[in-house]
Amino acid sequence: MSIPRTLLLWCPDWPVIAAEIVEGVRADGPVAVLHANRVVACSEAARAEGVRRGLRRREAQGRCPSLVVVEHDPGRDARAFEPVVAAVEEVAVGVEVVRPGACALAARGPSRYFGGEERAAERIVEQVAQACAVEAQVGVADGVFAAGLAARAGRIVAAGRTRDFLASMTVEALERPALTDLLRRLGVKTLGDFAALLASDVLSRFGFDGALAHRLAAGLDHRPLAVRQPPPDLDVTDTYEEPLERVDVAAFAGRALAERLHERLAAYGMACTRLGIEAVTADGQELHRVWRHDGLLTAAAIAERVRWQLDGWLTGACRGGPARPTAGLVRLRLVPDGVLVHLGLQPGLWGDAGAEKERAHRALSRIQGLLGPEAVVTAVVGGGRSADDQVRFVPWGDEREPARPAAPQPGPHPVVIARGEPGPAVVAEAEPGRPTDRLRPAKPDKRPPWPGRIPGPAPALVLPQPAPAVVLDATGTPVGVSARLELTGHPAVLVLGEEAAEITGWAGPWPVDERWWAEGEGRRRARFQMAVADGRAFLLSLASGHWAVEAIYD
Repeated sequence: MSIPRTLLLWCPDWPVIAAEIVEGVRADGPVAVLHANRVVACSEAARAEGVRRGLRRREAQGRCPSLVVVEHDPGRDARAFEPVVAAVEEVAVGVEVVRPGACALAARGPSRYFGGEERAAERIVEQVAQACAVEAQVGVADGVFAAGLAARAGRIVAAGRTRDFLASMTVEALERPALTDLLRRLGVKTLGDFAALLASDVLSRFGFDGALAHRLAAGLDHRPLAVRQPPPDLDVTDTYEEPLERVDVAAFAGRALAERLHERLAAYGMACTRLGIEAVTADGQELHRVWRHDGLLTAAAIAERVRWQLDGWLTGACRGGPARPTAGLVRLRLVPDGVLVHLGLQPGLWGDAGAEKERAHRALSRIQGLLGPEAVVTAVVGGGRSADDQVRFVPWGDEREPARPAAPQPGPHPVVIARGEPGPAVVAEAEPGRPTDRLRPAKPDKRPPWPGRIPGPAPALVLPQPAPAVVLDATGTPVGVSARLELTGHPAVLVLGEEAAEITGWAGPWPVDERWWAEGEGRRRARFQMAVADGRAFLLSLASGHWAVEAIYD
């Protein structure tokens, strides 16, 4: 099978560049982008100080005390990359976004027009530099995977020589840590060693993902053979009487369209691998973009990419980017530009019985349409040492990624289903075992608990601001904690405002000394669990001689 020549444009350290474009961070200084408390990208100045991908925040800041830390934001990266893609489209057509920071296109057209692959690469790099003031590298090879590695090396691999180019690469180039570690232990260190193995042996030993990685190592395209152009009836389109001018309203409309597309594909037993997003404005302007994905685009993934693209079109606030459309959007169209057969998506024999799930989803989506995406949020439990830093709120329907990785507390997770302004949030609990899709608790996590974490159960209510309290012993003397973490008295009475309650049981102290290395950011306290005579239980903390109630147990 002939592998098409692919030209891939790659912008080094794109999350750092995106932070500079959108947030004004100086990318020429030491900057690191963190996700789940680990470095996912860093600037050249940070690398000169010893900062590397995968380092924890503390180790990275230890190596570079002046390091500027920026949180990872895929939406920001996608919005900032839109002007780069638009610049490439000025000189070439058929651009596909691989991920924010990298886009690919067939090399045949530009190479024939500009008189060779090298001249085409130089022209595209020059266009991006002039239009967006962004440095980029281009690689050309057979297939997207090899072109990506060639772009990092700044090379143009001759036709038919892609396998030789890949042979000397280490297996880490596959970006599959678990597989890479296993291959290393088996003595397979390079892609050439891996490609030399029999495909049947690789499939039986490493499974489908290992077989796909074996194809990449052998210089074959990473797209399965089942990919084809979808029939026209798979496209979904919607028109709007009122033009969509606000990003949140357009994102809500795009999510409904994404769910329709996913349901239509599932009915045919197919999954989308490449998504075309088209829009038409009220004055006739046509917008188009293609997003590529290495795996299968789920309904949530389709909706996420639609939201990123609409945000990039409607804001138009990135440096060097195209101007915001002169009118709102009146039509949206999603085109599954690449699909493959995926029998696992076939509906069950008796159809989908989750009627209650769908009703709840429609109701919550309608609230978001009226009040905005942030009006309906889900509480995602992650890692942390205290109750106030373990929960992250994400809009309903977005990926439920915790802010810090860790095994969650056992028991039902609280889910905020509506939050209006003003007024308190409405909270519901996900029932274990209930087939409710987004309300279903996360799969069990086998990772160890967060160091210094308070033992379960988790509190039912975390106070927005800790409430002052006083703990007294039987003689009425305030209770404290010595430097050796010993109580100065036996807790007997808990005073909350003007109310005093008898303490019937307590546990602790659990000390914590956080961010002691950062001046002005240290947090040192001891925590206790206390139960009172009327049946209530509290999570208290003692810091600098002052008691406070942080959370309440049910």
